[in-house]
Amino acid sequence: MAKQPAKLGLWTSTSLVVGGMIGAGVYLVPATMATFGSVSLLGWAFAAIGTFFIARVFSGLSKMVPGAAGGLYAYTRHGFGDFAAFLVGWGYYLSVVTANAAITVSFVGAMSTFFPILKTNAVAAIAAGLGAIWGLTWINTRGIKASGEVQLVTSILKIVPLVAIAVGGLFFIKAANFLPFNNSGGSVFEAITSAAAIAMFALVGIECATIPAENVENPGKTVSRATMIGLGVTVLVYLLGAISIIGVIPESVLKNSASPYADAAVVIFGSSARYWAGAGAAIAAFGCLNGWILVQGQIPYAMASDKLFPGAFGWLNKKGTPYVGIIISSIIISLFMAMNYTKGLVDQFRFLSLMATITTLVPYLFCAAAYLIIRFSKKHADSGGWVAAIFVAVMAFAYSLWAIAGAGQTAVFYGFLLLLAGLPFYVWVVYRKSESR
Repeated sequence: MAKQPAKLGLWTSTSLVVGGMIGAGVYLVPATMATFGSVSLLGWAFAAIGTFFIARVFSGLSKMVPGAAGGLYAYTRHGFGDFAAFLVGWGYYLSVVTANAAITVSFVGAMSTFFPILKTNAVAAIAAGLGAIWGLTWINTRGIKASGEVQLVTSILKIVPLVAIAVGGLFFIKAANFLPFNNSGGSVFEAITSAAAIAMFALVGIECATIPAENVENPGKTVSRATMIGLGVTVLVYLLGAISIIGVIPESVLKNSASPYADAAVVIFGSSARYWAGAGAAIAAFGCLNGWILVQGQIPYAMASDKLFPGAFGWLNKKGTPYVGIIISSIIISLFMAMNYTKGLVDQFRFLSLMATITTLVPYLFCAAAYLIIRFSKKHADSGGWVAAIFVAVMAFAYSLWAIAGAGQTAVFYGFLLLLAGLPFYVWVVYRKSESR
């Protein structure tokens, strides 16, 4: 019999949210946003408000369905049943696996600051990526407590340099760098919308504390608090960082910067700061990868427990960890990551990433609707606060729908095909399920 896994507390659960949202990409986002001008700060604010409503939905669902393994998959199943839950779980799982490959590539890129050979030697780069993937895979098979401890430490270490640059930069701001306000070539509204779409993708991961809820202490309370605290910490770090980066680095330089935070750190703290900014990026990617490897085992485990995924994904080791799902997923990550360093397959990797983008947003849409459906059920019908609940659900649904539209026609089209590709698999699962009765 598998050993009951140790439980995650509030701060470890919060670190899953922060770690899932803040990856190495945060070090590059300011350069992307620079093309819009300082109006991009309003894009950050808009995205933060929209994500707040999504966070409120997850916070409420974690209380109504406490301890549900799989988070957004489980909430969709409670609200819509097996079929919708399968589509959400299927798409989200593939999205996580593909994203983990991209995170690994960003980790290798960050490490190239210290080991230049990683920029020029594909074999060395692949070896470094595989080392990170399988090192963290081993840690995650040691139990959720071990994974949580790594997540907590790396979350603290990644935030320290970000906060240092964000706060330190406030003393080096030049007002002239905030002009022109709108450099997008379009209207202010169009610029805010485009900037918010980019910012929104930087905030994906708000759901991370809900996914291992089965292994969280007092999940009805802890997951809810961790989600809101994690969002608050992340938004504060992002907003302060965006203000400082724009204020310290001229727009003409920022839009072409390969490492905006490192460039700002040099201005604030001197030339040697570039290295600890690079270390921060590497730690951010490493911690982010650790958190998502945990997630990649929990989603198929929850689905397998409901007989909507192959039973092997539900097998637990002595530490109470779904080790088969984690290992199989890491094999897929390794293949996708290696594709990025194979010249002929680079376009295929980008194509897979594009298709997976939409599947990180569809679950938000379903959960916003499931929030009201579960509230309407007899069990929660007398819980009160209906006006506030409807407002939160409508805002979260509208924002999720807007974010899906903002992902672009290509992402929506291929993401939709990716979801439909799971239908034959669902038919097979249902057949096997009926045969076992």
